[in-house]
Amino acid sequence: MAARPGHRPSPGRGKSVVGVRDSKDPSGPALAFEPTSWRAFVAQVAARG
Repeated sequence: MAARPGHRPSPGRGKSVVGVRDSKDPSGPALAFEPTSWRAFVAQVAARG
């Protein structure tokens, strides 16, 4: 998801997926990640500062 000024991704947790959507457009499309993939992504972001 490309970042746009004033827009932030907003993760939401489901039982088998982590959904990520634009918090400024809650009815818009969402990306779905497996929980292990989401944790790996978050760990990489945290490791890079």
